[in-house]
Amino acid sequence: MSVSEPASGLSEAAKGHLAMLAFSALVAGSFPLAAMAVPYVSPAALNAVRFVLAAVLVGSFALAGPGLKRSDFRAPWRYLLLGGIFAIYFVLMFEGLKTADPVSASSMFTLVPLMAAVVGWLLLRQITTPRMALALAIGACGALWVIFRADVGALMQFKIGVGERIYFVGCIAHAIYAPLVPKLNRGEPPVVFTFGMLVAGALVLGIWGMPQILATDWATLPGIVWIALAYTAVCSSAMTFVLLQYAAMRLPSAKVMAYTYLTPSWVILWQAALGRGFPPAMILGGVALTILALVILLKD
Repeated sequence: MSVSEPASGLSEAAKGHLAMLAFSALVAGSFPLAAMAVPYVSPAALNAVRFVLAAVLVGSFALAGPGLKRSDFRAPWRYLLLGGIFAIYFVLMFEGLKTADPVSASSMFTLVPLMAAVVGWLLLRQITTPRMALALAIGACGALWVIFRADVGALMQFKIGVGERIYFVGCIAHAIYAPLVPKLNRGEPPVVFTFGMLVAGALVLGIWGMPQILATDWATLPGIVWIALAYTAVCSSAMTFVLLQYAAMRLPSAKVMAYTYLTPSWVILWQAALGRGFPPAMILGGVALTILALVILLKD
């Protein structure tokens, strides 16, 4: 057994890949649930509460694990920057899902690896090989095919929905986040670093969304809002943030975000499980391209 492989038999890179596989499945669930909840609550209000709940959960894990030390929170501007970026992403995601189809929005999310590769080069000079560039191009084609609902005419005219345009800005924020993690982390454990980011994100959203928070009649909200809030706080916030931080410390940013190519496939399964049916067969061709991009991108 090599020095780089621990007793479990998994290298650090392999652990990063497993983390991102779980990440993609958990992230996918937030798309259909968010689309079902947004008619009833402000995205800013819901995400502010979600960040607070996630911060409490992750903070509890941090206290039970490595602990919280004063030195972990030096240069707090790092947490404000990362928390602000993810706050922007989630609010714009929920805003976009007011009109965007969940499968279409999740395909927009698959454009993040291409943007992350660009940001990774700018910040860390991480090089994208020709094979990786090919995979990113194939994934982008698949994403566009789904976003434009297999309509060549709409693609040629670049007729894209308002919800997709809003969410695209959020995806830019997400692409910036991944390469910033290794650049700004100063040795803090992933769970502690995540806690700092969540607290900062909750602060940003609390200030930004205070009017919507106060205007929301929380006692009369339907059950789907609370289900979406619980899922997004625990699964697609606390758990995925830790998984993303964990993987970003072990894999290049382009490979970390490569797992977003699985998101449309997971969303389709989530939609079916929630009784919302399957997309048209023509759209599935674009989903297949995103999976092909994942296979090419992850091949050593």
